[in-house]
Amino acid sequence: MKNIIFKYGSFAAITICILFFLGLLGENLSYSIREVIGYSSMIVSLLFIFFGIKQYRDKENKGILTLNKALLIGIFISLIAATAFGIIDMIYITYINPDFMTEYYTHAVEQMRLSLSETEFKVQLMELEKQKELFMNPFFNFLVMFVTVMMIGCIISLISGFILQRKPTTYN
Repeated sequence: MKNIIFKYGSFAAITICILFFLGLLGENLSYSIREVIGYSSMIVSLLFIFFGIKQYRDKENKGILTLNKALLIGIFISLIAATAFGIIDMIYITYINPDFMTEYYTHAVEQMRLSLSETEFKVQLMELEKQKELFMNPFFNFLVMFVTVMMIGCIISLISGFILQRKPTTYN
């Protein structure tokens, strides 16, 4: 089981890193499009959870799989991918594009200005200002990206477990 987790976790990590850097090619795209690309990259890379669970069921466990075992395998694969994504994001905002968070903050303020009334804007801006320092912290960004990938990974693990689970057959 460890070999499968490491193998498919590595595939997921490599895929998420490659898709992250490919997503940087769309630098001129809007933030909302880039966000969709980012979430799509996470989902695509986490599809290795399904294949890892299936590999375990078919090759190592004689076609038998419980939901608990599927969840365990999926969560460990997700941990590897989430760690890689958190690290790559931290490297990006610290070294590759250190102005990203400031640019994104400016964009968020402008979007709020366009979509809210003046009173609502002032309230939201004050709230955003309180959180600004936290969001500018690379370690906090690591944590946010890590948790995001883990949540998606847990959902994919659960779905994969339901699809792939098989109980041993008993013959009378």
